Amino acid sequence: MTAPQDTSPRPALRARQDATLPGRVARSAATLTGESADEIRGWLRRRREEVRFTVDRIPFGSLDGWSFAPETGNLVHRSGRFFTVEGLRAGVGEEPDRVQWHQPIIVQPEVGILGILAREFDGVLHFLMQAKMEPGNPELLQLSPTVQATYSNYTQVHKGSAVRHLEYFTDPSRGRVLSDVLQSEHGSWFHRKRNRNMVVEAIGPVPEHEDFRWLTLGQIHELLGHDNTVNMDARSALAGLPGPSASHALHSDTELLSWLSAVRSVTPIRGERVPLSGLPGWTTGTHTVDHEDDRYFRVVAVSVEAGNREVSRWTQPLFEPRGQGIVAFLTRSIEGVPHVLVRACAEGGFLDAELGPTVQCTPGNYAHLSAGDRPPFLDLVTAPDPSRVRYSALHSEEGGRFLDAVSRYLVVEADESEAPLDAPPGFRWVSRDQLAALAQYSHYVSVQARTLLICLNTLKA
Repeated sequence: MTAPQDTSPRPALRARQDATLPGRVARSAATLTGESADEIRGWLRRRREEVRFTVDRIPFGSLDGWSFAPETGNLVHRSGRFFTVEGLRAGVGEEPDRVQWHQPIIVQPEVGILGILAREFDGVLHFLMQAKMEPGNPELLQLSPTVQATYSNYTQVHKGSAVRHLEYFTDPSRGRVLSDVLQSEHGSWFHRKRNRNMVVEAIGPVPEHEDFRWLTLGQIHELLGHDNTVNMDARSALAGLPGPSASHALHSDTELLSWLSAVRSVTPIRGERVPLSGLPGWTTGTHTVDHEDDRYFRVVAVSVEAGNREVSRWTQPLFEPRGQGIVAFLTRSIEGVPHVLVRACAEGGFLDAELGPTVQCTPGNYAHLSAGDRPPFLDLVTAPDPSRVRYSALHSEEGGRFLDAVSRYLVVEADESEAPLDAPPGFRWVSRDQLAALAQYSHYVSVQARTLLICLNTLKA
């Protein structure tokens, strides 16, 4: 008797990775056809002039829908959504009492979407970028992702209009995912905040709109050379795209991950939310929440009008840093392979230490300290030899929560005497390609390091 044939459908195996995507990304990065950087900046300027934008500081008592909760002093919205400003008692390390501080913190448990649409035109990937206003941005309007929205925004808690192009990031049938990863945000100002960073290749035509432009990665790289033009969310989302990968580095991937795991194991982060009222070292006034030493940052309130946003008028709190920051990578070419010096950053709002820049601080906060007590390498990047500077531009942080939070982003060449290959504790040399690979996974590369990564990609090897 003949055995019956098995006619059930067999599972279809797929390649674990799209081998063509790094090449497509590289081709887009090498393409500068279309509008020049000056023409794109001209479009941004025209949109700024054509649409009414105003941001005015107001006292806390003039906030609409926001108030200080009587039990805790926390700054909350009447809907119970959006975010709250609370207190944080933070400690780092196995003996947290030795490194402990108090500060206000933004608590926003919702996961937002930072999504960029992609399409091929003439065989080259283009990305749909938006001219978007955020109240905390210098000059207000910058180049932003196709979609940049919190869960409260895109579920229309604010009762405003729908978020344009959102469906491409919530309906899998509308496109093909090229990159999708939950990433942390500023651990110094957010309590365990994450956003979904996505790049999706659209299926079929995408409706046009005057606030959007299709740009190649090469055009975006050119714009990264201009101050305060490409916003933080766009930089973060694009950093998750894969690129060509060199097979060699100073440390193997296993050695690098083992080092980070060891650092995390002895550097636990204890961030306990506490009431904002009575927060040690901080005072709440009519217009600001300030530190007693006039350092770090303050909490302020603003009233906003924006003609092209889902809601045209609103009020909200913002965090305002006290001074301009410096965010820098030291870089060296090791046997022809570009490397950067990363630091294991343990911030009060993080779950775990993440790979961050060599230097990340507001220098004014350390001006009163001796050189030995200031962050390592700070003096080297504060006034670098101009011939050693590979990249330099001013970039602002997330303008929806931070007011004029601007840092000088730098990539500075170093030599063995300044930054030896045997890195000091807490630092490691990482190849650019290793960092790019880790940026495709959650909680490895900090938001500031992701910005520097996309800036590194503008440089020649």
